[in-house]
Order: sequence, then structure tokens, then C-alpha cells
Amino acid sequence: ICAPSRAVLLTGKYSHLNGVLDNNQVFDGDQETFPKLLQEAGYETSMIGKWHLKSEPTGFDNWKVLKGQGEYYNPLIVDESGEKNILGYVTDVITDLAIKTLDNRDQDKPFAMLMHHKAPHRNWMPNLKNLGAFKGKTFPIPETFYDDYSSRSSAATDSDMRIDNMFLTWDMKLRPEDIDKETGTGGSGKASGIIRDSYREWMNIDQRYIWEAYYDSISADYRESNLKGNELLEWKFQRYMEDYLGTILSVDESVGKILDYLDNNGLADNTIIVYTSDQGFYLGEHGWFDKRFMYEESLSMPLLMRYPKEIKGQQELDEIVLNLDFAPTFLDYAGIKVPKSMQGYSMRNLVSGKQQSKWRESMYYHYFEFPHGWHFVKKHYGIRTDRYKLIHFYDDIDAWEFYDLENDPNEINNIYNDPNYKSEIHTAKRELYKLQVEFKDTVIEKTD
Repeated sequence: ICAPSRAVLLTGKYSHLNGVLDNNQVFDGDQETFPKLLQEAGYETSMIGKWHLKSEPTGFDNWKVLKGQGEYYNPLIVDESGEKNILGYVTDVITDLAIKTLDNRDQDKPFAMLMHHKAPHRNWMPNLKNLGAFKGKTFPIPETFYDDYSSRSSAATDSDMRIDNMFLTWDMKLRPEDIDKETGTGGSGKASGIIRDSYREWMNIDQRYIWEAYYDSISADYRESNLKGNELLEWKFQRYMEDYLGTILSVDESVGKILDYLDNNGLADNTIIVYTSDQGFYLGEHGWFDKRFMYEESLSMPLLMRYPKEIKGQQELDEIVLNLDFAPTFLDYAGIKVPKSMQGYSMRNLVSGKQQSKWRESMYYHYFEFPHGWHFVKKHYGIRTDRYKLIHFYDDIDAWEFYDLENDPNEINNIYNDPNYKSEIHTAKRELYKLQVEFKDTVIEKTD
């Protein structure tokens, strides 16, 4: 999830050691991070875009970050001199600030830049020029869209992440006068009074005119449609996908601009480029939006790397890598000794095809944000191997789930109580205990 994942990326340490267990905690900028170590080694370091850690960035020569979560239109940008609104769409603003920072860098120094986008965060507000880019397209309903959670623990049914509970006003962007009442709980646990005026206020008059012309038409169509039941649910899914992909389109454009800049300035061959995210996301799988759960859609993060000097293009690797591995990887490429406090591995030899030693065969996950957070996803921890996944939900619940990803890649059938998997579950629990001890977690699962 957002802030904890960002703290792991910076420190190379799990959340229980870097201090950011959930989105409500402040990142301690005094601790060791890979930008600080790069800076000490002579790199010019920059942080542009979404910071979202409730403290000022440290370890950066230049930083310009969104205030808090940030707004999609005319965002408030904070730096050492203060804060100001910049006219434009947030993805374009961040991209332009990044390019300007690259233009003004010290040409005699190597550089490291973190460019972090807000998009495609909820509530999925596309660039005005991209409104309607996906309207009229029909997106396939995911195979697990109508998952009834019958084999799972109560953690699934107790959560508030279902698309049918999205806010009609906040998420679907309908006018209050076009709906009978707000029935969606949207992750808050109750029908909210949030209306779209609360984010329209960030736009100027010209922007609002374009925005309202588009969404008012959708709102009027909804009013006339009288959708109910599954028709309404699937309409929400289609609307969700239209706006989600509209925001993704702006990120694609941003990546293209950055790659073009590196090409045009003779930097492409000697620059390591990493495209990733702070987590995965549900796009209707299991009927959900958002993230948090340890199931595949949110556990899996995108990862693309380019470095022509060492990384062969067009290759796909199946090994398990973590956000824990970014800091050691960047330090390894820079020729800097990786601190013992960092818990990940450098991916350098792995992605270059030179990995000699055995790579990890399992990974550990721990989610802490309950009950103080949106969506009411229970605390849980677990492990994943290439074939199996073991999850333990705890705190106000004590429930186990076990999945055979080879025979059940959609994680529909919880086989924790299946006697045929008794040996595999026992092995997984022993591996879970080993990883909890190795990573010095505060919750240790006892095993025989």
C-alpha cells in the first residue's frame, strides 16, 4: 500500500523496521536511504512528484513534491521555498518539472531522479484532453468479477472494496441531482456526503467547463437509464475502466517524454530506467477495486527495467523480486556498498543474466492498516512461493487461507483445510516462520 511501499523502496527495509506501517504514520527522514548514499557518493539526487510520507524529503539536492496525496488539476507543489499551485494536469506538471530539473542539473555529476506520479490513484481523473478516450469501448468482465468468497475467510466479506459500493458522486462523478441518494460506501463503511464539488474547486473556469460538459452528459444518461442490480454493477465497472485507463494514458505519455528526452540528450545508453509502482491494483477481479489484500492482483507490481549496457531487451524473468530490492540494486549499479541494514537483494546480476547464486524461492508480506484506514481489510501476513500462497488474517480474526497457484491461479479455492495439502501447508508454515525471524518482524508465527 502507498506510503509503506514508498518507505520500503527508499530504505530497503520492511515496514516494521522503517517505521511506516500504514498511511497514517510519518516517515523518519533521519534513517539511511539509497538517495542519501547516492548523494554522499557524488550523485545529484532529485525527487519530483508524489512523496506522500508526511515529512520533508531528505537525501535530495532538488525536490518538488505534491502536497499530501495531491490533486489532479492545478496541483499544489511544495519545495524548500514553500508551496504554490501550478496550472495544468498533474501528470504533465510532474513530467515538466522533472525535465526542467534534468535540464538544470550539474552536467559534471551523475544523477538519480525519482519521478513519482499521482495517476492512476483514485478517483481516476483523466487529463481533460483525454476525456472520452475510452468511452464507448466495452471492457471484458474479469473471470472472478462475481466471486462470492464462499471458500475464503470472513476477511473478504468484511472488507469494503467492491465496485458495487463505489460512490456514485465521488467515483462515478455523477451530479447529486441525477441520483436518488448516495448508496455507495466506497471504502468508508457508510454512504458518504462527498460530492464532486469537493474536487471541482481545484479547476479554473475553463477547465471546469470542459470537465462538466463531459461528465454532465454521462450523469444525464445515467438518470434516464434506471439501472439496477447487475446492470448497474457492470455499468460502474465500465465507467471505472474508462476513467482508470484515461489516467494511465497520461502516464504512458509521460514515460514517452522522458525516454525521448534521454534519447535526444545522449543519455539513454548510460541511464538505468526503472518503471514500477507502489503496489498492484484490482480492476474488477473478485469484484474489487483498490489494493491491500495479498491476492495476486494487488501483490504483483509492474516492473520494467532498461539499461542497454547490461540488460538485454525483450526478456521476461520469472523470479520473485520485491520493492525491498530496489535500494540494494541502485547502490550496486553505483558501486556503493549495500548497508547490512537493508534486507533486499541487488537485482543487477539477475537482470543481466549473470546471477550465479540461488535467488529467493519465497517472499514475505505483512499488511498492518486495520482498523484505522479505508476499506477495512484485516491485518494479515503470509508467504508466496512459485506455486503456493499461505495467508494468515489476525488481530480481531484468526483465519488461514492456502492457495495452489498452479491449479488455481485466480485464487478462488481456499484449500487450507484440504487434507491432501497437509504436507505443503506444514512446509509453508515453516517457511513463514523462517522469514519472520529472518526479517525481524514483530509478529512471529509459531510452528512445530
